[in-house]
Amino acid sequence: MAEYKAPLRDMRFVLTELFDYDDINQLPGCEDFTPDVVDAVLEEAAKVCEEILFPINRSGDEEGCTWDDGVVTTPKGFKEAYQTFAEGGWTGIACDPVYGGQGAPKSINALVEEMICSTNLSFGMYPGLSFGAYAAMHAHASDELKDKYLPKMVEGTWSGTMCLTEPHCGTDLGIIKTKADPQGDGSYAITGTKIFISAGEHDLTENIIHLVLAKLPDAPKGTKGISLFLVPKFMVGDDGSLGDRNAVKCGSIEHKMGIKASATCVMNFDGAIGYLVGEPHQGMPAMFTMMNQERLSVGIQGLGLGEAAYQGARAYAKDRLQGRALTGAKSPDNAADSIIVHPDVRRMLLTAKATNEGCRAMGMWVARALDTAKHHADPVKREEADEFVQLMTPIVKALFTDWGFDNTNLGVQVFGGHGYIREWGMEQYVRDARIAQIYEGTNGIQALDLVGRKMPTKAGRYLRRFFHPVQEYIEANVSKDGLGDFVQPLAKAFMRLQQATGELAQRGMKNPDEAGAAATEFLRLFGLVAVGFMWARMAEIALTKQDDDPDGFYKAKLITAKFYMERILPQSGALFSQMMSGSSTMMALDEELF
Repeated sequence: MAEYKAPLRDMRFVLTELFDYDDINQLPGCEDFTPDVVDAVLEEAAKVCEEILFPINRSGDEEGCTWDDGVVTTPKGFKEAYQTFAEGGWTGIACDPVYGGQGAPKSINALVEEMICSTNLSFGMYPGLSFGAYAAMHAHASDELKDKYLPKMVEGTWSGTMCLTEPHCGTDLGIIKTKADPQGDGSYAITGTKIFISAGEHDLTENIIHLVLAKLPDAPKGTKGISLFLVPKFMVGDDGSLGDRNAVKCGSIEHKMGIKASATCVMNFDGAIGYLVGEPHQGMPAMFTMMNQERLSVGIQGLGLGEAAYQGARAYAKDRLQGRALTGAKSPDNAADSIIVHPDVRRMLLTAKATNEGCRAMGMWVARALDTAKHHADPVKREEADEFVQLMTPIVKALFTDWGFDNTNLGVQVFGGHGYIREWGMEQYVRDARIAQIYEGTNGIQALDLVGRKMPTKAGRYLRRFFHPVQEYIEANVSKDGLGDFVQPLAKAFMRLQQATGELAQRGMKNPDEAGAAATEFLRLFGLVAVGFMWARMAEIALTKQDDDPDGFYKAKLITAKFYMERILPQSGALFSQMMSGSSTMMALDEELF
């Protein structure tokens, strides 16, 4: 059976040892989240996730959501779990206290998100989408709209969605057909159909607040003509009371490969009343507030599922007796040794462990930058942190979800035949993880965003937010005793990344296909180096603390860091060679020959 315990020891390590949490605690607005408070929050979040969300994960997958004439019912136990979740304040943990939230730093909320994703990703979709809608409204809506809608959303009584995609367009939002007609009273009639709308309809909350991309009658063509509108499921009176049902209805729900307890809806807007969020034709900047928030959260989904799969596989490998160790029996009193003695099983477990822990560290690095960008008193520091976040967002989304899917598959492989059977709980992780590589912009789109937008922005200034600290670390530590095994491999991979960046910039200017052909490999190479940087720093800490290590935590860190440097980071060489091969072969085959 699947099992999960929140990795609180490792979470505390990245929060307070790898990084200095005081830097975050001292930011304006973060003072209340002292280390003691943070410990209590993480402990309580672990209980909620382990004891309330995890037990309904498999049953929710098997039952799924049901649709009947526009009414969607979530699986047994979800409504009660959501009520407990909302009453505990978890829907508003990272929201503005002005609207009833707790104002937790992203550094803390990211760890809570990981636990939720590990234990019940389908459940996590409902509050997760609400937070994305909240973030867009908080940044772009008028005070009137914020005062009217945000308190109930923060409280969890109402939820939110993001209605972007339409049947004829996926990522190409410039060709959406949903229209918004002014009504003369400040409202708009929204007409159109949106698809793949997570949490578009359900029975968990009293009201659902849809954020809808649509075009005004005078809209310019393309993405410059998109506006954003707030469309409530039920109309809301001036006193906050619910009124008549709006003209928005769920036409159907999708029958999916995974996250079956999350309602993925077709939403029909038939002249529904909506309200403009932000300025006309400025829907894309508001949408990217949502999308950047969601892309980071989706990356955490990959990490969460990878961690859950690793824990299940680790427990199974220690318990499953099969075969003998190649060097002789390790448990001669048993009929066989546990499969964890076999090198290939250890390869799979260490791969998952190294990538999970590396992603957790890298995720904390980006989360801290988000906190700095939001809260720091110095505008220069805020700008620098924001540029770093902009650069790293596509890497977090794509790398974490690719590795998350890989690690769920490794979990199944460790289980062998039992991993393919539903009762053992591992195959659900594979199915649930697969969507994270697709939604909020496929990972190929993330790679194009990195190469086409982030890399050239401000003459490469975004890149310097990463390149400079890594270069400085390598120069300061490459000759230090004990660190060579970790910093030297990092230096080689970093050199490849620098070379690839320069080569890609030159080739891409001459032929855009060159950039497109190398984008996915470039993102992976970038991610490998970023996680390698985290592992070098973690190894440095572990070296200083290995003499006082009663539970072997730091010893495990050193061995896992060495494994990453020897077995995973060398992939950078192959990626570099692939990139340097160019686009000619990729683009040479005529369409009819595919």
